Amino acid sequence: MGFLVYLSDFIMPLLFFYIIGFGLLMKVNVYDEFVKGAKKGLSTVVSILPTLVGLMMGVGILRASGALDALGKILQPAAELLHFPVELIPLSVVKMFSSSAATGLLLDIYQKYGTDSLIGRIASISMSCTETIFYTLSVYYMAAKVNKTRFTLPGALIATLSGLAASVVLAGW
Repeated sequence: MGFLVYLSDFIMPLLFFYIIGFGLLMKVNVYDEFVKGAKKGLSTVVSILPTLVGLMMGVGILRASGALDALGKILQPAAELLHFPVELIPLSVVKMFSSSAATGLLLDIYQKYGTDSLIGRIASISMSCTETIFYTLSVYYMAAKVNKTRFTLPGALIATLSGLAASVVLAGW
């Protein structure tokens, strides 16, 4: 186990030198290729920036308006039936849109209930086994110019619900 911890400290520098070394071995101008990639990355960021701003504003409006708390109250009977804490409904909804906004909610949950409470454990596990569905669909699909998402949204929603169910089960053990 100690070897893995030691190796993990050097994995990124080793990968960095491996890429440079392989590029030099293949007689590729590594710096020029890096600059070309950085330019493409910057143009991608500029093209997806309006979508990012829109998502962040939408999440901020939902959070500030109290709509997430109202949604929690509406879904309370179903949540109680499934043994899912009602306090985590806003976190679960926000996580589908923005991981950073969900992290802010997660910290609020930790302050209110504690990290070792059942709600804190469920929140922690659910954050790691759910995805930012709408962020991924809008940003990455737009960047890759994917127009036909077909079953992506239903599959992602099923996976998120499965992750939430798993978080309740795993936190209860």
